[in-house]
Amino acid sequence: MIFDLNSVSLALVLGLIFLVLFEVMRIHFSRARTPPGPTPFPFVGTLPHFIKDPMGSIRSLNQYGEMTTVYVGRKPAIILNSLQISKEALVQEASSFSGRPFLPVIDWVTKGLGILMTNGHSWKQQRRFALHTLRNFGLGKKSVEERVLDEGHYLVTEMLKDEGKAFDPHHAVQNAVSNIICSIVFGDRFEYDNKRFAYLLKILNENIMLSTSPLGQVFNMLPFIKHFPGPHQKIFQNANELLNFLHQEVKEHRQTLDPDNPRDFIDAYMLEIEKQKSHEDSTFHEENMVMSAADLFLAGTDTTATTIRWGLIFLMDNPGVQERCHKEIVQVLGYDRLPSMDDRDKLPYTYATVHEIQRCGNIVPLGVVHETTQPTKLRGYDIPKGTMISTNLTAIFNDKMNWKCPDTFNPENFLDENGHFHKPEAFIAFSMGPRVCLGETLARTELFLYVVSLLQRICFSWPPNSQRPDMDGIVTALRHPHPFKIICRSRDAKD
Repeated sequence: MIFDLNSVSLALVLGLIFLVLFEVMRIHFSRARTPPGPTPFPFVGTLPHFIKDPMGSIRSLNQYGEMTTVYVGRKPAIILNSLQISKEALVQEASSFSGRPFLPVIDWVTKGLGILMTNGHSWKQQRRFALHTLRNFGLGKKSVEERVLDEGHYLVTEMLKDEGKAFDPHHAVQNAVSNIICSIVFGDRFEYDNKRFAYLLKILNENIMLSTSPLGQVFNMLPFIKHFPGPHQKIFQNANELLNFLHQEVKEHRQTLDPDNPRDFIDAYMLEIEKQKSHEDSTFHEENMVMSAADLFLAGTDTTATTIRWGLIFLMDNPGVQERCHKEIVQVLGYDRLPSMDDRDKLPYTYATVHEIQRCGNIVPLGVVHETTQPTKLRGYDIPKGTMISTNLTAIFNDKMNWKCPDTFNPENFLDENGHFHKPEAFIAFSMGPRVCLGETLARTELFLYVVSLLQRICFSWPPNSQRPDMDGIVTALRHPHPFKIICRSRDAKD
């Protein structure tokens, strides 16, 4: 049979036109049933807007009202732009809004295991066990405070190693934060010059960036590309290196396990596997142990470290705030007494500054994504099961109804008229409802004690003639600051 190439080409063009017109009509009817939002492109949705200007696009969402519809590829997702509607969905209607969506790029590396992105029975079992075990190993107790204070001493020493010289604080801060969760999960900390651990932290950060970058979004729309070579394979390679590190930790723990004296999360999990062996509905096994440990390692490292890095930028940009914090700290603690969580009421301005760093740092601008677990309604709209739901923390953290100074860095946002610390209801940096951040208590402890320890002993400033980084940052799963350098100078009583 002889084909007429012109006829084939015409058929392909007509077929393409038909597909585009069909998609345009599908979008039109879909938008008629959903809250208003930016006009999506056929097949790729509103992703091009976010890729071009992530923070600008996020800031524009609340112009559509309390709820905005965006399109992740061909699939609508709903953004909650106010505190009131976020509470209504995530707290009052929690049973309908507490799922996690299936994201192919995440499933590719986790195989549906772990804590952060799982659902149903497995999520409930793993989260309950993790919370219980973390508390047993000091979460919310003096023992974790002591670990953070010890690490704070190492961090101050590391930051002052090149006193007076410009350096990038990224590795020192990330290592210090990671060492706390490592001590709970693995029972050990890692020195700042440990090259193997520095490499693991580097690829951890790289994977967070890659998996939620435009590359990760393309993977979620076209998951079959996992079978082909390309830059996306780096995500899988990095994940395997991290998991191999964890498998080695498990192997070493198994050889030295004392059932009567569990040392850390991995020991406790191995004992739980044995305890649950006779239960048919148990989700405790080695692969889930490794992935749960990976989730804790990931969640307990990059979020707090990124917040502290934003904090250094805000403190250098606002030397008056930095000096007022230092003065308050020295009046209460002097230069030598270590801080404790009991000092929060005595250090209201510093405590307010820590919270203002979180508000302005805004490291998860659209919160961690949820998904509806059943058909539901919200403000008169029918929302199908499987709809992605995000909380617009950017809008909530900049709403003039919630804050005295919504557009500037000002610790007064967290102080009442008497100068006492006051946390507005709109401060939901750790989310709310059943999916509230698992590590909230640990993060609060680290942020307060690290910031106080650093401001007690160090003055931070920009290097001469340095260019301030773009404050929109790099937006992927987290909003990271662009790389920057600082100068540290030691403070002591002579100052």
